[in-house]
Amino acid sequence: MKKQTTVGIDIGSYATKVVVCERDDSTDVAPKILGVGIVETKGMKNGYVLNTDEATFTVHRAISEAEKDSGTKIRNASLAIGGVGLNAETCIGSSVVTRADSIITRFDIDKSIMDAESKLDLKNKTILHAFPIAFRVDGKELPTRPDGIVGTKIETKIIFITCFQQHIEDLLAVVQNAGIKVTNLTATPIAPSKTILTDLQKNFGCALIDIGAETVSVSIFENNAITSMHIFPIGSLDVTKDIALGLRVSPEEAENIKRGVLSFQTIPKKKIDEIIEARLSDVFELIDKYLKKIGRSGLLPAGAIIIGGGSNISMIENVAKSMLKIPIKIGRFEIAGTKNQIKDQRLIVAYSVAVNSGEYETSKSAKSFRSDNDNFIDTIKNFFKQLMP
Repeated sequence: MKKQTTVGIDIGSYATKVVVCERDDSTDVAPKILGVGIVETKGMKNGYVLNTDEATFTVHRAISEAEKDSGTKIRNASLAIGGVGLNAETCIGSSVVTRADSIITRFDIDKSIMDAESKLDLKNKTILHAFPIAFRVDGKELPTRPDGIVGTKIETKIIFITCFQQHIEDLLAVVQNAGIKVTNLTATPIAPSKTILTDLQKNFGCALIDIGAETVSVSIFENNAITSMHIFPIGSLDVTKDIALGLRVSPEEAENIKRGVLSFQTIPKKKIDEIIEARLSDVFELIDKYLKKIGRSGLLPAGAIIIGGGSNISMIENVAKSMLKIPIKIGRFEIAGTKNQIKDQRLIVAYSVAVNSGEYETSKSAKSFRSDNDNFIDTIKNFFKQLMP
């Protein structure tokens, strides 16, 4: 029986989460949570580092809490990369088959990948992940990878997830200054997909919507692969602000009202609902406009799965159904811990990064924090693991 301890860090604008997990590679049981650390984030805005010292202190506190809770000394961790600087771009690369017998080799595939990457504008950016969406040989789309197939020309359609290079460097500096070595980087919007989504949902077509404090991310999955992603600079804190302004209460009271923890007999529930519904409608209107842009509005059979701290807002499911016109489900997070069942929805990303970080190959340019095009091709050893069988 081989057990392994892994750690995930999710530095959000509102809260920083650290999760320590134990996985048993000899079983199919979900990794157990040994301990967690959750502290209020300082020095961050919209996922960006504004004050390195404050952000470092935040991570150090969260790490200390997780160490105390788990009884484990943390030295290495996987890190979630979020923020509005994340972007997804789709490119198609092609290459001519080089062998005389026209059998496609890995060399030909690599050339088409390099051609696709060369079409990216990587000014001030670096590639965090890359996922193949489809292959075509001589104009015909393949249901599988093209190795060993006979043809004269191969085309590879790839979705690249990019991020501002400085953003990655700032987050790494914060974690490293807190005494932790970062072993893997994973884009926050895609990290929970293996934890929350089923293979059936990803095959049929679904949207994973993560409603954070200051950002909302939307990731689209079809044919068991991510096909698009977008992040909006709006979040559940905007609901809190609207409640505070509309009811003339403190931010703390507004947050508790939003979560249903606090109510005022002097304020009609209808008025509170109207305020919350108005802001949530704004959020899902933006999402629907994005779905229309990519041709998927109302066309995702498995619907949308909503996660994140904002998923706890009581009205969110009904508003989402009304605006998006597709099935809506709240992605519940329940994992066994050493003491009891862990149900805190804010831990989804940190947990997912801890247990699934090896599933997403990080580009060499992200690892070395350079954007040299020559670096990326050498690191796609797990590239084709992302393609459906």
